[in-house]
Amino acid sequence: MLYAVTGVAATPAERLDVAQIADGVFVHGGAQAEADDTNQGDIANLAFVIGRDCVAVIDTGGSPAVGQALRRSIEAVTATPVCYVINTHMHPDHVLGNRAFVEAETRFIAAAGFQRALAARGTTYLDRAEDTMGMTVDRDWLVMPDQVVEDHTELDLGGRRLELTAWPSAHTNNDLSVFDSASRTLFTGDLLFVDRVPAIDASLTGWLAVMDTLAAKPERIAHVVPGHGPIGTDLASMLASQRRYLSAIRDDVSRAIAAGYDLNHALDHTALGERDRWLLFDDYHKRNVTVAYTELEWQ
Repeated sequence: MLYAVTGVAATPAERLDVAQIADGVFVHGGAQAEADDTNQGDIANLAFVIGRDCVAVIDTGGSPAVGQALRRSIEAVTATPVCYVINTHMHPDHVLGNRAFVEAETRFIAAAGFQRALAARGTTYLDRAEDTMGMTVDRDWLVMPDQVVEDHTELDLGGRRLELTAWPSAHTNNDLSVFDSASRTLFTGDLLFVDRVPAIDASLTGWLAVMDTLAAKPERIAHVVPGHGPIGTDLASMLASQRRYLSAIRDDVSRAIAAGYDLNHALDHTALGERDRWLLFDDYHKRNVTVAYTELEWQ
């Protein structure tokens, strides 16, 4: 079962709409769109989990304005302090809201590889935010982690523990998932896209392998919060469409390479039957094929 959580464009005077999906678990649904001056980067799913002593925020949105609006939403629900901001990966729609949460008592947590990736692309992200959202940007928007996760760690929010898992290269080379054992809620970050076409930034084959691992213990999971798209309760069915799309790219590109075709041929003949099944297909598909071709031609 899938169900949407509503999203609204964030401005400094507003709170984000959040839905309580389980005891102490709140989610804001980002718009299924590209970042622009209307949504101000409010295009990713954001969440927070409340423990007895601490709140953990999971991703903060695509601008400080979104982050501030999320912070106001948290303050409207609880007076418990935000002790942790967890970034599921370094893409700007998930991290540029970090600036709104910078305080002495708040620790920023990400997977190993996050800092290098954000440092390498940060200027590009800021330039794009200025161009697409019409904002005056600042290098302070790029908040680096205080703690990195190499493999697995747990956070204690006070009577509530979050399990953080860093993954091999998949969507990016710094993907991090979060599991709240109290509510059995899995926050996948962009390891899972629903309705919006997936974007390959690191490894097609790695992503397919990570999906197999994610799906291995479905009995643990009651709620699934993807990086983009509706929340669900059946991880296997939610992964199915993404697996079909990524597998089609792998299979078509592999056949093209085996037959001696170049990238241009692959771009024109790969997984085109998927076009009508995804939002933003034409914005990302050719880039996905390019990444896949570069990866697979060396295997």
